[in-house]
Amino acid sequence: MAKRRSRSSGKNSNSLKYIVIALIFIATVLFSLLGGYYFGYSEAKEDMAQKEKVRLEMLEKLENASIGKDKTTDELLKKNEPAVEQEIEKKVEKDVNESVKIAPKAELEKEPKKQELKAETKTALKTIDSSHEYDPSTLPQPPKRGVRASSEKPKLAIIIDDVSIKSHVSAVHGLNLPITMSFLPPSENGPKSNILAQNEKFYMVHLPMEAQNFTKEEPFTLRVSDSQSEISQRVRAIKELFPRVHYINNHTGSKFTSDEASVNRLIYALDKENINFIDSRTVASTKIQKVMESYGKKYVGRDIFLDHQADKGYVKSQIKKAVEMAKLHGNAIAIGHPHENTILAISESKELLKSVELVFVDKIY
Repeated sequence: MAKRRSRSSGKNSNSLKYIVIALIFIATVLFSLLGGYYFGYSEAKEDMAQKEKVRLEMLEKLENASIGKDKTTDELLKKNEPAVEQEIEKKVEKDVNESVKIAPKAELEKEPKKQELKAETKTALKTIDSSHEYDPSTLPQPPKRGVRASSEKPKLAIIIDDVSIKSHVSAVHGLNLPITMSFLPPSENGPKSNILAQNEKFYMVHLPMEAQNFTKEEPFTLRVSDSQSEISQRVRAIKELFPRVHYINNHTGSKFTSDEASVNRLIYALDKENINFIDSRTVASTKIQKVMESYGKKYVGRDIFLDHQADKGYVKSQIKKAVEMAKLHGNAIAIGHPHENTILAISESKELLKSVELVFVDKIY
């Protein structure tokens, strides 16, 4: 019996030992978990507090609108709260715009177009020297004509040369008068001149010709050295670009129109294409009239240059002379350019122009 009791007591002692060990292990695990939770929570709480502190600092700076050049805030923004950064940027942009009165973004996007339009209009009406059109030694006089007494109202045609861009056309349209536009052939400065012409009820072509003392030639310039074949080809090219053209006048051309052989080749080529020629009379020695008469054709030439001087008052005095000439001869042709003062002078002379019948040049030719 004693031996049995001894064995039973040993077994109980071993079981108790294992239980104690297990309890110690469980306690250790629980302590570790609780300790980790506590320290983790404290660290997270501290981090949250730090972030809240940063957020409050940024909001305070935002309220003071003083973060524009704040280095500390910039550093914080890189590390914290992207949403706050966006709000700050909006606030700064608003403050800056208000301080310098900048227009809203939508208006700023439209502004370049407005500026471009203004620049284009300014270029279109910019006053430039028109003296390249005629012989600089003397202003060519109008063709000799007799006095004509008639009960019909005198006719006056005003031709605006050098038309090549949209704003030129718009300036002439703004006058609301039957003004004849003479378009230069397409060039780098006016690549769509022929397209603009097609939208007009009536138009002419201002064909460049060689001058005595002018080197800034336009494309399609005719020269005295050109053969009949070259001139005829050039005229056909103009006809293709301007299908409805029936009237051409010369751009510069003091040298070309003074050479009878060159003029003869030109009139021959124009006659083949059923195109009439109006002499701009850029030189007193022009041979256009002589050649036209040899072809049995009517000669028509410019009577008055409106703007070989840029002053608006001068242009208005030239318009008055053109009106008087129309009354004297029954009709007259005046030539100007799309300059600011020329357009203004015509606009301010509308009352005077009522004393004649302002017409397209085909009503005079």
